[in-house]
Amino acid sequence: MKKQEALARLHAIDRDLKHLSQVTAILQWDQETYMPPAAVEGRSEQLALLEGIIHEKATSPEIGNLLEEVGSTTANPRGDADLPDIERDFLRVFRKQYDRAVLLPADLVTESARAEGLSQAAWVEARKHNDYKTFMPHLEKMIGYAKKKAECWGFTEHPYDGLLDIHEPGMTEGAIDSVFGPLRTRLSHLVQRIGSKKAPRSDFLAREYPKELQAQFGESVMKDLAYDLSQGRLDISAHPFTTTLGPRDVRITTRYFPTNMLSGLFSIIHETGHALYEMGFADEIRDSSLGDGASMGIHESQSRLWENVVGRSRAFWKGQFPLLRQLFPTQLADVSVDDFYAAVNRVQPSLIRVDADEVTYSLHVILRFELERRLFSGALSVAELPEAWNGMIQEILGVKPDSDANGVLQDVHWSMGAFGYFPSYALGNLYGLQFWDKLKVDIPEAESFIEQRNYGPILQWLRTQVHNHGCRYEPADLVLKITGKPLSAEPFIKYLEQKYGQLYSL
Repeated sequence: MKKQEALARLHAIDRDLKHLSQVTAILQWDQETYMPPAAVEGRSEQLALLEGIIHEKATSPEIGNLLEEVGSTTANPRGDADLPDIERDFLRVFRKQYDRAVLLPADLVTESARAEGLSQAAWVEARKHNDYKTFMPHLEKMIGYAKKKAECWGFTEHPYDGLLDIHEPGMTEGAIDSVFGPLRTRLSHLVQRIGSKKAPRSDFLAREYPKELQAQFGESVMKDLAYDLSQGRLDISAHPFTTTLGPRDVRITTRYFPTNMLSGLFSIIHETGHALYEMGFADEIRDSSLGDGASMGIHESQSRLWENVVGRSRAFWKGQFPLLRQLFPTQLADVSVDDFYAAVNRVQPSLIRVDADEVTYSLHVILRFELERRLFSGALSVAELPEAWNGMIQEILGVKPDSDANGVLQDVHWSMGAFGYFPSYALGNLYGLQFWDKLKVDIPEAESFIEQRNYGPILQWLRTQVHNHGCRYEPADLVLKITGKPLSAEPFIKYLEQKYGQLYSL
């Protein structure tokens, strides 16, 4: 078989696998948004069946033979040197997916998929009723399946590394620890310095903001940021998320609270950042395995850049506050744009990660990283997890959960078996600020554009530098390509120290 014929066949198989995965995502999206509660068991069976079909197709010996035809091996995943660069990038990604899939037994794939659907439904109920004990058996199962998968991939000594590699290629527990250790120290010091200062006024944020008007403002911001409603939609879910259901179908969700207007808004901005990345892949890779984020950390760099660096900036609120005040004239009658900007950036250690401020957010992630690595090393049991959570969050942030619903049960990730995912949130902060520093060099007037509600130049820069490439480059290579420097926490720390030094007169 000629190389071009082998490549064409590989691309056809890849498209089929991607489309099947998107069908799975449709069922999962429906489960989180509109599916009736009684349908959980049936949906779990449907998802298990689909995962089995996908696994069977993804591990076909035909794929291995075709990869060999074009010179792609585990040792040389990019294939023959005479192939175009984009094809070699595709082969690298597809070979890694194939190598990972063939090591998993089919029954493990279907069993874990079935358990995941039941686990997510159990988490929703456990959180609603503050009942960790009913969720424990599901969590134990998900950890068990994750350990088995890591062992199949060869991570027998450090299974957590195998899970990290899914979300953050090339990253290990030790490498993350070397970054998070200093980050925790410097963030804790900054939190202490801020804590010694008078907090800005924020009483108006807890006033009653009708949900329908919150939605109106959030959707206006979403459209300003260029979220394309012809290719997506906004819905409500227990935990905000973004999902890609097709080449031109990227959906987001949020949630609204009458006396916490910022929660729904910043969830929309955050998820819009993810969606813009997914919508920005180059057409030539959009419907292939290359049409994906370089890593979850790079994905988070996009969502957190829009949410925090742009969305919590003074320039952003100079542009958006007049509309917000029109919608809520009574609630904001005694509030200036400077009052609102200061309140939006108030640093206050809190219980809920998704509502945390920029300074304390990464400490929430470090907490989860520490607990996950202990769960997978055997140093911590599922039964001990709530107590360990409560003790560590009090140590790191000085707050104590009033319930498991606001503590160990607050995140959906563990119910999905998404272990090793959390570190990407904090890594996203680091990637994002390195990108932002380079963006400001290339677009010195970026803040003026933001104040004018003209976010197009920023989006175009991100499209060119980050989005178009999909996962053609691994995270470390992408950061180096864009910024000329390896990953560093320094730009993020400097950004926080400068911004909050001004806000709190440090």
